[in-house]
Amino acid sequence: MEIYHLCRVAVAPLRNEPSDRSEIVSQLLFGDRVKLLEKTEKWCKVITYHDDYEGWMDYKQLKLITEDEFLAEQNYTYLTPVQLDNTLIASDGTKYYLTPGSTLPNYKDGFCEIGEEKFRVTSLPFVPRKENFRKEVEGNAKFFENTSYLWGGRTFFGIDCSGFVQTVYKLNGLQLKRDASQQAEQGETVDFLESAVLGDLAFFDNEEGKITHVGLMLNNHQIIHSAGKVHIDPIDGQGIYSAELGRYTHKLRIIKRFF
Repeated sequence: MEIYHLCRVAVAPLRNEPSDRSEIVSQLLFGDRVKLLEKTEKWCKVITYHDDYEGWMDYKQLKLITEDEFLAEQNYTYLTPVQLDNTLIASDGTKYYLTPGSTLPNYKDGFCEIGEEKFRVTSLPFVPRKENFRKEVEGNAKFFENTSYLWGGRTFFGIDCSGFVQTVYKLNGLQLKRDASQQAEQGETVDFLESAVLGDLAFFDNEEGKITHVGLMLNNHQIIHSAGKVHIDPIDGQGIYSAELGRYTHKLRIIKRFF
């Protein structure tokens, strides 16, 4: 079985089962790398390179590449910027509309390539720098304000809580796992809410003690998170308080720092 592939469409659903009716557990963005685990006539089970996440997808949404092309890290450094218009123009004149943080494989001189396919990049891509984290993270997070919540979503057309913080971190050169429960196992613990700073992540649990939600701290009393939509709420030692609902909506479990 030929293993190494890239996502060749703007957004591809990653499903729990090999069926169009199956729930979407995540999404692939243009240029994301995956390895094939299984394959049927239409469907394939993949594991993502960037966060080791498994799911099923339509094989037509992938492009076969060589192992050397797959592992050439220097070819996957450029991302689409934090703006609405990130258009690619294929050689046949058709267009792809990419979300911020999409990878532009083999980018050079205004073009990117997937295998033998070449695309003109109309925006100005960038290479994220960790050293700019504190300068850029707030603006990157607020770009997604009012984006609707979508289970499994990773774009400004719909995003879930862990996909939101994962995308914001990617735009700043830091890689997180996909789910909130996985992300909570990364980073260093911040002992007190009062010590939280811009860019820290706060995690919240349910009555069974399972991590079910995550948001990004703007300071030690405000958090931006995806719940209904991406928005800012106050937070204290008890958790997130929704002024709109007049009650606490998420119970604080732990705060982590990743930089």
